[in-house]
Amino acid sequence: MARLQHTVTVVAVDRDRLHAYAGLVCDLAESTRARGRDIVLPDGRTVPGLSLVKGDHLRPGARYEPSGTGSDTEELEATVVREWRRGSLVAVEQLVRSPELSGRMTLRLRSPERPRSLEAEGRVRGPEGSGSLRRLSGKVSLDLAAWWAAAALAPGAPTALRAPATVRLKHRLGVARLQLGPRPAEQGRWYVDVTLTLHGRLLLRPVAAFALLLAGVPLRRGFRSSVEQAAERWNETLDRILAQDLDELRTEFADYVAKCPDDRAHGADGAREVG
Repeated sequence: MARLQHTVTVVAVDRDRLHAYAGLVCDLAESTRARGRDIVLPDGRTVPGLSLVKGDHLRPGARYEPSGTGSDTEELEATVVREWRRGSLVAVEQLVRSPELSGRMTLRLRSPERPRSLEAEGRVRGPEGSGSLRRLSGKVSLDLAAWWAAAALAPGAPTALRAPATVRLKHRLGVARLQLGPRPAEQGRWYVDVTLTLHGRLLLRPVAAFALLLAGVPLRRGFRSSVEQAAERWNETLDRILAQDLDELRTEFADYVAKCPDDRAHGADGAREVG
């Protein structure tokens, strides 16, 4: 088994601010309406690249697909609403199918207006007949109550045995587990301890252990670099968001949703450069 650990300092977001952002997103989502297959923003702009193909907008059973696709094509992307109760639970399922892979992921956000926990789990597999080596499953869990509690601990206080944020990936050859836990830092900052454990499964454990031993130094360097880059992106994004009031963010988010999907990806990079 290999165990990698690195600590970074990140911009903190307090609970009240997060609740305000969550309410903003809920408000914008519930202010949209369906017009035929199109989803329309309150100002009349259409959300590009998104079509309602089944059910009622934001109701259980509603199914959305990118414009120009369908279940009769070779490729499929679909998002299905399983629950939409703003005060208690939002659950959506995402389906992907292509000649290279197929997958299914379910996301559950509890108490969306005042988020308490986020869970996501899914499976991905290769083409039919490709065997178990082309299968991967995973689960993400974030307990926000536990996160706030850990972030408020006094220096030197014992940390919880269970990390408030975990990611677990499972493959026939091995299992990877990522854990994140915050600690208080200077004003407006958190220390976040990031721990990654890797180990082989069953008879492959000795082989995996040997491979991890050989790759030890590059693996640790790559891990540290990836964690620091993720922290840098988080800090840049949060600094920009925290500098804006809610009305500015509401307008910016609506403009982002109204962009074409390709422009959204470029826009995120552009926003970081401008910020």
